[in-house]
Amino acid sequence: MTTAVRPARQARPTRPAWVEKPKPVTQAGKAVAIVVLLVLVLVPFLVIISTSLASNQEVVDNGGWVIWPAHPTTRAYRQILDGGIVTQALGVSVGVTLVGTLFSLACTTFLAYALSRPKVFGAKPVLMLILFTFLFPPGMIPAFLLVKGMGLLDNYAALIAPVLINVFNLVVLRGFFQGIPEELYEAARLDGAGDWQTLWRIVLPLSKAALAVVGLFYAVSYWNAWFHASIYMNSDHWPLQQVLRTYVIGGAQIADTGASEAGMVSAPQTTQMAVLVIATVPILIVYPFLQKYFTKGVLTGAIKS
Repeated sequence: MTTAVRPARQARPTRPAWVEKPKPVTQAGKAVAIVVLLVLVLVPFLVIISTSLASNQEVVDNGGWVIWPAHPTTRAYRQILDGGIVTQALGVSVGVTLVGTLFSLACTTFLAYALSRPKVFGAKPVLMLILFTFLFPPGMIPAFLLVKGMGLLDNYAALIAPVLINVFNLVVLRGFFQGIPEELYEAARLDGAGDWQTLWRIVLPLSKAALAVVGLFYAVSYWNAWFHASIYMNSDHWPLQQVLRTYVIGGAQIADTGASEAGMVSAPQTTQMAVLVIATVPILIVYPFLQKYFTKGVLTGAIKS
């Protein structure tokens, strides 16, 4: 009598933990964490906006901060935007950010493309030299002497030229260009396209996400920069962030009596918060339009690495 042999039960393949459906407790914990983070981010920003819309007396009565103004007023915004130093500084920041981002993105793209192609003469020594400056950046005194020797003191070019190319952005963009399939470059060469045509018609259309991310990094860097302005520029040519630092951190504002005789007067809390809102809102407005490219660029870089 023969007995049937049962086939061995196959072990169920184990799936990674992140593939499994999260438990209700895990989902609740994530929801609580998200709510806590939103509160930590939004409440301070709400307090800043509310304080900027409150009257000086209401701010004093509430101990310096207002969560919800009883009688909102835009007096602080009208005061700082009525042709004063903040209006001029805002124009300087917008101009430097637009021009600097355009030139930095163009120079970084050209250099990254040249360094990403094989058999380019001198590519490796240039790349090593660039990485050396990233690991051992020059000090403040050599940078100041260089800017002074080039005659750029109190010139808006001093806010752009010393930081024209960021090494980190260059390395990121170079790695992205290297990730483009080599077959596309070969097909372009077979069609008779030169380096400029290949860059313009093939590389740049495929690199919109990476270019948007690098451009956003440059724009935020130029917009938030204040240190170079403090050592290279006179007060009448300061960008908004340097003026904001004077208002908020220094607890004073520049009196509108001319750059040659600019004095420091006490800045009300409402004025300080209004300047802070004006300095923050432009980036918050621009970011949603670049968010999809930012997310795509980060994911693409993670997959290719």
